[in-house]
Amino acid sequence: MSILDKFLEGTEVKWETIDNLFHVKNGYTPSKSNQEYWTNGTIPWFRMEDIRKNGRVLSDSIQHVSESAVKGQLIPENSLLISTTATIGEHALILVPYLTNQQITNFSLKNSYADKVIIKYLFYCFFDFGKWCIENANKNGGLSIIGTNKLKGYTIPIPHLTVQIEIVRILDKFTELTAELTAELTARKKQYIFYREQFFSFNEVDVKSDPLGVIGEFQRGKRFVKDDMLAEGVPCIHYGEMYTYYGTWANESKSFLSEELVERKNLRIAENGDVVIVAAGETIEDIGTGTAWLGDEGVVIHDACFSFRSPLNPKYVAYFTRTKQFHDQIKKYISSGKISAINARGLEKVLIPVPSPEEQERIVTILDKFDILTTSISEGLPKEIALRKKQYEYYRDLLLTFPKNNIEL
Repeated sequence: MSILDKFLEGTEVKWETIDNLFHVKNGYTPSKSNQEYWTNGTIPWFRMEDIRKNGRVLSDSIQHVSESAVKGQLIPENSLLISTTATIGEHALILVPYLTNQQITNFSLKNSYADKVIIKYLFYCFFDFGKWCIENANKNGGLSIIGTNKLKGYTIPIPHLTVQIEIVRILDKFTELTAELTAELTARKKQYIFYREQFFSFNEVDVKSDPLGVIGEFQRGKRFVKDDMLAEGVPCIHYGEMYTYYGTWANESKSFLSEELVERKNLRIAENGDVVIVAAGETIEDIGTGTAWLGDEGVVIHDACFSFRSPLNPKYVAYFTRTKQFHDQIKKYISSGKISAINARGLEKVLIPVPSPEEQERIVTILDKFDILTTSISEGLPKEIALRKKQYEYYRDLLLTFPKNNIEL
């Protein structure tokens, strides 16, 4: 027997519509032209940004409105909300009386169900409700929206209270474990950043610093476009991938180019031991991050990247490009505009501490351990978190997939 069968043994599952379970109310935005509504506000006013930044169980909002902005009654504490315009299906449990903007619909449990349904159980059911909302939303001039009347017809399975309690206990445990791992990852990332900064803060008497342009050479890539990129061929790195895919080092590329294109355009290649440094981005903070290329064959680089070749340990250089010390130096050489960029002359002037090869290797070895722990999807905390999330979603689906029938409470 499955876990769910054991839970349900001897009990019935009853199905209720949203309309029967909840008071349903749409949100609104008080007039922005009336400063009284937005000055010294004490009433939480929730938007999608609250869920994105602070999670799905919330006791306060980023923005507040004054009591004079309230139309009628506040939505009571322990109510659920779900986004029903533009971004569809994101939901949260709100633990305090509140308001929302017009992109959100709110669901307050009716008193007649207070002793039959646990709100946290319904919170977990809203994951499937959110998927249903996405599938059933209407496109209105490109804007997705789902109406209140359609929402009210959705049905939710209601097992016996004892079953609800056990389901909530199990799913809360998974959520708690993931939260603990996420907190651990946050702490380790802070520790990683701290040590990375410390390792490059040498006593100038003991370790001298030299300009990158004196130590090594920069080579700028040549232009190719995303449409040129293939699933196989000659390895390449597009500058956009430096922000979304590559870490401190890489030995395989995500994308490839045809050999014919590489030869025809005489594209430029970073060899094993070079550091690929991104030189353009939407903000100043995006510029300068480096990845040590350790692949067996060379990799073609985009014209918004430089390759840097030197006698230094390439991982040592790549870690240095991720420090505040490095970014504080390059800021004055970055040109700002729609796209921010830095040229080779600016990068060449950056001073880097040059300890012995043995000390470089020692620093790299320690930072590699932090890097694996905090960024690796194959063996670090991110992998563990991803596995726990998959396990949680698997059991959530298992525990909330009930036999359908038409019995009413």
